Amino acid sequence: MALRHIALFRWSEGTTPAQVAEVEEVLARLPEAIPELDAYTFGSDLGIGSDTFDFAVVADVADEQAYAAYRDHPDHQAALGVIRPLLAERASAQIRTGGAG
Repeated sequence: MALRHIALFRWSEGTTPAQVAEVEEVLARLPEAIPELDAYTFGSDLGIGSDTFDFAVVADVADEQAYAAYRDHPDHQAALGVIRPLLAERASAQIRTGGAG
């Protein structure tokens, strides 16, 4: 079974569309830079439900070691440097994929 990392962001009041676009730009570079990423998806919430976060990132990797390589990669850390100043709230979880477990 593989591992899925899910991160949810709630932007601080006053975060602009240009700042969110910058987040998307830095995140878009990560799949090419980090070979441990098997799949990588991110984007703004569609506004379909209530009480949702503003933005989500989903990263699929093979195992805990691949997750650590992604988490600690310098390009990922640089992306966090762009994201963190914009955050009002963040939540994350790592789960197994491919069945119950």
